[in-house]
Amino acid sequence: RNIRSGGVALRLLPPHAENHSAPPDVTTYASEHPVQVERPQVSTVPRTTPKYGNAELMETGDGVPVSSRVSAKIQQLVNTLKQPRRPPLREFFVDDFEELLEVQQPDPNQPRPEGAQMMTMRGEQLGVVTNWPPSLEAALQRWGTISPKAPCLTTMDTNGKPLYVLTYGKLWSRSIKVAYNILHKLGTKQEPMVRPGDRVALVFPNNDPAAFMVAFYGCLLAEVVPVPIEVPLTRKDAGSQQIGFLLGSCGVTVALTSDACHKGLPKGPTGEIPQFKGWPKLLWFVTESKHLSKPPRDWFPHIKDANNDTAYIEYKTCKDGSVLGVTVMRIALLTHCQALTQSCGYTEAETIVNVLDFKKDVGLWHGILTSVMNMMHVISIPYSLMKVNPLSWIQKVCQYKAKVACVKSRDMHWALVAHRDQRDINLSSLRMLIVADGSNPWSISSCDAFLNVFQSKGLRPEVICPCASSPEALTVAIRRPTDDSNQPPGRGVLSMQGLSHGVIRVDSEERLSVLTVQDVGTVMPGALMCVVKPEGVPQLCRTDEIGELCVCSVATGTSYYGLAGMTKNTFEVFPMSSCGAPISEYPFTRTGLLGFVGPGGLVFIAGKMDGLMVVSGRRHNADDIVATALAVEPMKFVYRGRIAVFSVTVLHDERIVVVAEQRPDSTEEDSFQWMSRVLQAIDSIHNVGVFCLALVPANTLPKTPLGGIHLSETKQLFLEGSLHPCNVLMCPHTCVTNLPKPRQKQPEIGPASVMVGNLVSGKRIAQASGRDLGQIEDNDQARKFLFLSEVLQWRAQTTPDHVLFTLLSSRGTVLSSLTCLQLHKRAEKIAAMLMERGHLQDGDHVALVYPPGIDLIAAFYGCLYAGCVPITVRPPHPQNIATTLPTVKMIVEVSRSSCVMTTQVISKLLKSKEASAAVDVRTWASRVHVEYHILLNIIILYPVPRNDTSYDLPKKKPPQVYKPSNPDTLAYLDFSVSTTGMLAGVKMSHSATSAFCRSIKLQCELYPSREVAICLDPYCGLGFVLWCLCSVYSGHQSILIPPSELEVNPALWLHAVSQFRVRDTFCSYSVMELCTKGLGLQTESLKSRSLDLSRVRTCVVVAEERPRIALTQSFSKLFKDLGLHPRAVSTSFGCRVNLAICLQGTSGPDPTTVYVDMRALRHDRVRLVERGSPHSLPLMESGKILPGVRIIIANPETKGPLGDSHLGEIWVHSGHNGSGYFTVYGDEALQSDHFNSRLSFGDTQTVWARTGYLGFLRRTELTDASGERHDALYVVGALDEAMELRGMRYHPIDIETSVIRSHKSIMECAVFPWTNLLVVVVELEGSEQEALDLVPLVTNAVLEEHYLIVGVVVVVDVGVIPINSRGEKQRMHLRDGFLADQLDPIYVAYNM
Repeated sequence: RNIRSGGVALRLLPPHAENHSAPPDVTTYASEHPVQVERPQVSTVPRTTPKYGNAELMETGDGVPVSSRVSAKIQQLVNTLKQPRRPPLREFFVDDFEELLEVQQPDPNQPRPEGAQMMTMRGEQLGVVTNWPPSLEAALQRWGTISPKAPCLTTMDTNGKPLYVLTYGKLWSRSIKVAYNILHKLGTKQEPMVRPGDRVALVFPNNDPAAFMVAFYGCLLAEVVPVPIEVPLTRKDAGSQQIGFLLGSCGVTVALTSDACHKGLPKGPTGEIPQFKGWPKLLWFVTESKHLSKPPRDWFPHIKDANNDTAYIEYKTCKDGSVLGVTVMRIALLTHCQALTQSCGYTEAETIVNVLDFKKDVGLWHGILTSVMNMMHVISIPYSLMKVNPLSWIQKVCQYKAKVACVKSRDMHWALVAHRDQRDINLSSLRMLIVADGSNPWSISSCDAFLNVFQSKGLRPEVICPCASSPEALTVAIRRPTDDSNQPPGRGVLSMQGLSHGVIRVDSEERLSVLTVQDVGTVMPGALMCVVKPEGVPQLCRTDEIGELCVCSVATGTSYYGLAGMTKNTFEVFPMSSCGAPISEYPFTRTGLLGFVGPGGLVFIAGKMDGLMVVSGRRHNADDIVATALAVEPMKFVYRGRIAVFSVTVLHDERIVVVAEQRPDSTEEDSFQWMSRVLQAIDSIHNVGVFCLALVPANTLPKTPLGGIHLSETKQLFLEGSLHPCNVLMCPHTCVTNLPKPRQKQPEIGPASVMVGNLVSGKRIAQASGRDLGQIEDNDQARKFLFLSEVLQWRAQTTPDHVLFTLLSSRGTVLSSLTCLQLHKRAEKIAAMLMERGHLQDGDHVALVYPPGIDLIAAFYGCLYAGCVPITVRPPHPQNIATTLPTVKMIVEVSRSSCVMTTQVISKLLKSKEASAAVDVRTWASRVHVEYHILLNIIILYPVPRNDTSYDLPKKKPPQVYKPSNPDTLAYLDFSVSTTGMLAGVKMSHSATSAFCRSIKLQCELYPSREVAICLDPYCGLGFVLWCLCSVYSGHQSILIPPSELEVNPALWLHAVSQFRVRDTFCSYSVMELCTKGLGLQTESLKSRSLDLSRVRTCVVVAEERPRIALTQSFSKLFKDLGLHPRAVSTSFGCRVNLAICLQGTSGPDPTTVYVDMRALRHDRVRLVERGSPHSLPLMESGKILPGVRIIIANPETKGPLGDSHLGEIWVHSGHNGSGYFTVYGDEALQSDHFNSRLSFGDTQTVWARTGYLGFLRRTELTDASGERHDALYVVGALDEAMELRGMRYHPIDIETSVIRSHKSIMECAVFPWTNLLVVVVELEGSEQEALDLVPLVTNAVLEEHYLIVGVVVVVDVGVIPINSRGEKQRMHLRDGFLADQLDPIYVAYNM
């Protein structure tokens, strides 16, 4: 290939044999696989290149004009590409997250068309009879003047009695009156509102054809263009908005209507007709004679011959619900009437019964237009009468001895159902029964059944005349009424399998999977017809191929009004032969009908373009699927046969959705039986799976004006989740066949990718550390003490009255506070009591069951003073003892506590009836004594009340405060329940505790002069350390706000921050969410109460998870008006092995956010992408690494180090790591590597603790305080929460985010795996009828965004998903509840 001047076009194609996205190495691959690789070819063909400036002088040997300095570079590049390169480090570069969706490979055995190329079919000559009128208006004038008494139209009331007979004389005189009034009585003489050529809307109800006919012909006489539309019944009718769009684009300003209709339109309070949604402003004009002025004697309409002016515009609703206007010229209108007259053999004064909608299509063409040309008498049957009496049209045929009837197959079907062997029926007068939807595949059964029953009543077989029509091409074909009953109509029994590949294969009727089609006669007189391929270039089909019919004739529509581009594609098509030459110089019109021309020039229709659904490359017709579903027993199950079938695009393919109305009396059992039968039927007959089958209550699907189902509205409701089905069955497992292949794990880095210094095969090793604790010079007096108990004694001596702790009430007032001395004294008393009364030895474990507050702190230091090991335990919740008390009991037992300290209130709770019901009384027996009772031989003590001097403390001096012999002994146990439901106690030594406090002091710059507001639960992790320990170490005042108080007063925390002018505050995600949801609308009133957050410099969310960006951002935005600086909000990260690894602190760069490709993460890779790119996921840095902490990213399986920006497990080495799990069962071997792991190669000496979290380190462009480049840690998620599905690793939060976004009523969501199925639990906020709307939306969202099939969707009430104190979802608890059937769901959907 030539290299374009000015640049080097080099394209390396990796071989297709393996799916690497690593930089390919041409040389090595070429030798390994004999695959043709496209090499960069540098052209040596001499050619003249355009010269730029002085490029002539510096042309390189290869003919690439370049500037001198770059030329050398490019030459070098070109040369290196020619040299063989050394093989890449395979173990490192195998990258497998190119998740390619399977493309359906065509079946090599699929049927292919084999016939010759089809010929164009020509209809018979249009024989213009001499006395045919030159235009339709001329015909009206003729009949109106020569036979004014002849009946033109008879209308019926709902009892089937003739209501009114419109004669040709009346039609003529009234049409003139309407024409005169339109042109002269609207607007002023100088400025008439309507001029010839303008469009006006015709809005007439279906029971008033006479008024419509007068208005239509009035428009034709006035030379204005009628646009017939439906009557808008309410302001938001199905599809009414799009009709409004059509009127607007046609420039309609006047609507003609009847008196009754005008009275029935919705009115505003002052009686004016409101503007309908999406409609232009209209002047409503009533066309009844009594409201019109008589035209002057000398005024007469100008009657011309038919010409190329627009006669009328017929509206058409597309597949997507949009409405187009098809323009029909006057010459087309006349020619069409002539062609119909010739085909149907119409003669003067025949009687015709019309059941169809007279405003459009076959009903308009036969019942309003052609009838007038031939002076026929039309008996019009309104839809409302058909609903009451389906036999009415047959009765009218007998009564009027009608020659012709225009019906749809459903009218024949309902007549059969209502027919009870009536005596007086005689259909022998009929010479033609036009079946308007005869091209529909299901009409054949109605025609056959109808003939079967009514043949004995005089109906001749050759009378049934199916026709095919479309809004664009008008009548496409019609079966002629023959006198010869021996000539049987055309039948085709076609294989469904063949049809789905677009090929015609004749099959036998015994088979189930066949489609029987009937012919719709031959091409119209004066028309040419051909069949072209439905997609791409309009190329002629072969004779055994299904394609779209195209017609070339004067009698078709000419354009979509105002849409030139779409018009060109539909009305100006030039079909090509196989050699690429156009077959005619005249344009053809696409009919939108799929079919073929059979033997003898008979036209067969197999479906519509609008109903075409292409599923994995095979074509299916919506109508065929409806027919199959309707044939399923019990037939009576579907209410009035109302079924909608459409396709939705999910995961790059169309998926079939079937929606049916079920009868009001059907049971749940009936519906599931019917649904499973439908699935089987469609699968066996059409060989295609149904993606979603939904049942809705009777009469709830949106209707078209004549009672059909409004398909595009139904689809819209389905997609936006407002269909409200009462039963849903999704089958994604059977339908979705194009998922990416499950991932095969690749071998990871091995020692072969040699480590060179700090590089792993070209990447910097991912390691980072906070500042070094030893080297920081600060005047930290507490450093010289090894133990926190010593720090407290020192503070009690040096600053006895300095307040360390302040506890706030829910009103924001100070409940109690503690100075250094008070805390020391209370701790001494508690220590004495533990020793004297509790007879505890040093090293005994004491469980502290306290509400968040100051008593907890005093009890903790009392234990340290007595040499006991405290364990803080969350007290049982009085409203929820049954679930919270067992946890308390478990922690007390597992931690081997020999004594429980608590308050009197909680003690009463522990002895209550509810408590004994919650836990087994035998093991938790209470023998009550004066001051303690025994629990499992555990003593419960109440600490000394603060002002209770009467308490008889031992008279002798309190014992010496216990001093541990070794800083590595146990200081306290940190127990917590992980999100996966594991209860783990971590041992914290004295040295770790002090190192922890010092690290936080340095990071947050804490001094005695500072106040810090803490709104966290004080039972484990960083929350406990901040609540109980940091103040004693750093001397700052902690303002304690129990999170439970925020439920009473959501503004409590922010008020405290503002009132105490706090610079640093800590909270949890639950607190932040409470504030965001609870105070969202109150920022103005808070501002007026002078709440000010401008002094906050750090607001840290304490968490053990990936930062919740959406929540922190909405919190920042919400309270920006109250002075909160967006940079102030950040997160921290800790876990079981190290309670705080990162914390933003005061100095250092702001936390950064990166966007990663979610698909790559599933493959344990990190690929950075731009914000807003598809599948991007924002990740925020979890704060700055704490002083004294070192981090490395390791492969969790091989334990090898990983490179910068690679995803792996976060390992941490720090002075404040926990020293191990405290377990009773002695299975330390399992857990030991959590606390002391070593890398498998590289630095194999350092001992690391494994956090169990996946994340990555990335060196940023920012510099931190020390001037070094800043390393950011991004946490992705916990390993034990992650789900291994299809060989890939998914983090529940990502799937949950997609699900929550899928519907406005989903409040919260949690996912978990069950066997190998994905279970999605959603909380529904809204009415229960929305529950089933969520199932398809949830399934689609997870498929589209995560390539996963949801196995079960469980819809539950708000608040069912359990959440722990840190605001994390307890997915494993939820899973246990689901498996034990305890969720009490609104609905459970098992996807098939």
